[in-house]
Amino acid sequence: MRIRNLLKIAWRAISLNKTRTFLTMLGIIIGVASVIAMLAIGEGSKASIKSQISSMGSNMITIRPGAGMQGGVRMDPGQSQSLKLSDYEALSDASNLSHLSPQVQGSGQAINGSENWPTQIYGVAPAYLEIRKLEMRSGSMFSQQEVSSASKVAVLGQTVVDNLFPNEDPIGKMIRFNKIPFQVIGVLESKGQNTFGQDQDDLILAPYTTVQKRILAVDYLQTIVASATSEENAPAAVEEVESILRKSHNLSISAENDFNVFSMEELISTFSSTSEMLTVLLVAIAAISLFVGGIGIMNIMYVSVKERTREIGLRMAVGGQSGDILLQFLIESVLISVTGGIIGVCLGFATTLLIKNILHWPVIITLYSVIVSFLVCAITGIFFGWYPARKASVLDPIVALRYE
Repeated sequence: MRIRNLLKIAWRAISLNKTRTFLTMLGIIIGVASVIAMLAIGEGSKASIKSQISSMGSNMITIRPGAGMQGGVRMDPGQSQSLKLSDYEALSDASNLSHLSPQVQGSGQAINGSENWPTQIYGVAPAYLEIRKLEMRSGSMFSQQEVSSASKVAVLGQTVVDNLFPNEDPIGKMIRFNKIPFQVIGVLESKGQNTFGQDQDDLILAPYTTVQKRILAVDYLQTIVASATSEENAPAAVEEVESILRKSHNLSISAENDFNVFSMEELISTFSSTSEMLTVLLVAIAAISLFVGGIGIMNIMYVSVKERTREIGLRMAVGGQSGDILLQFLIESVLISVTGGIIGVCLGFATTLLIKNILHWPVIITLYSVIVSFLVCAITGIFFGWYPARKASVLDPIVALRYE
């Protein structure tokens, strides 16, 4: 009953000057809305990155030549050609790998009659489709026999098809890539852009032997990609790959690897950590508005105590307790803060929906962001309202009644 009466008094007090109360709440409203929007963007980005990387093959393992990087500098640039076909053949016996493919790539101009398009050609093995989770839209993937004979056949991504064959079926037609003719035998299903804005359909696949001999004229591999037998086996597969390659390269125990092995799990972890750091930074910036809003509440409560000094003195003179005065002003400050928090949550939801529908950014509003915002609002109201409330509760009734 006592709390209900104090709530009524507090609500009546803050309702007497709506404009001033709203302006006091403004910092809290902006702060809470910003925190919810920033957390939603952070969670959405993290989920999107994980989904996009997983779509490339969650158990994919990538092996690249060369020593590790230190301070942005490769430690031994001479090792950039350290991956050979013999490494690919040695890895084919790995028990923790289910699919394996060499990869070499080059850029150039693809031409069909008067149509031309700058793109990338990837020299791979048939297993590349399984590793990268690519599907055929029409036609077929080249065979291992076509790889062995270095056949001039190609599978096109949808962007290449749209630009070279805008009004016709490309299957069976001929294209030229850097003046080398290729017969189109298949078209890949469209995958769209990845998280980094890269068009995953802007590519040509061809046998790695063909690209090595006819396009690049090299005998080394730029990358080897593989699939672990399962996502859980990825760490064991990475260890097995390192062990096989160190043996294949005759590296001593003390020698550093002249290759790098990455799993998708490590990539997801790295990008998730980066995303979390950015989210924390953005939330910290948004939290400054909450702090400024709290100072606003303290200021307005201090003014309110000054304005109502005679009322406080009168209540004490008729038997009012210091605890009641303290509680009343604390309830007022918490009421202002929590009401601002509720409006801020609504504004945060609206802002998040606008970001999703207008900017098309991935966003996820989590329950914990709403709960944390409410808790922070309540704590802000108590923390910043304590000093003015305490000052009101220790006033001398006689001095308060004489206050002009």
